[in-house]
Amino acid sequence: MKRLPTTCPSCGSQLEISELHCPACGTTVRGAYPLDRFAALSAEDEQFLLTFLAARGNLKEVQDRLDLSYPTVRGRLDKVLAALALAGDDKSAEKTARKPDVMELLDKLEAGDLSVDAVLKTIKGGSDEPGKGTTE
Repeated sequence: MKRLPTTCPSCGSQLEISELHCPACGTTVRGAYPLDRFAALSAEDEQFLLTFLAARGNLKEVQDRLDLSYPTVRGRLDKVLAALALAGDDKSAEKTARKPDVMELLDKLEAGDLSVDAVLKTIKGGSDEPGKGTTE
């Protein structure tokens, strides 16, 4: 199925719906109807959102379903939130960006690249550089 165009092919301005037609009875309704914010999502972002909803917001499950790393899933979610104008303020984005990537730390722990103490210290905020020099 073709996606609904959201921008004018001539000037790039946002389109609006001005006419709806019923093929069964021939009724036509005219007016100015803005596109909803979901119409502006790319097909890829729409599919990601559907996967996110099917996983009931569980990023680990989204990660498994799409075979993507946790940081990639998180980035895709941030991109969709921004496209829907739900990104929030800069302070919350900064706070999220400063949090250690727990999944990445656990992967390093499992691989033996970090010690349990180093992972705990990083998660608790005791280090800016996760486990630097600690491979016990």
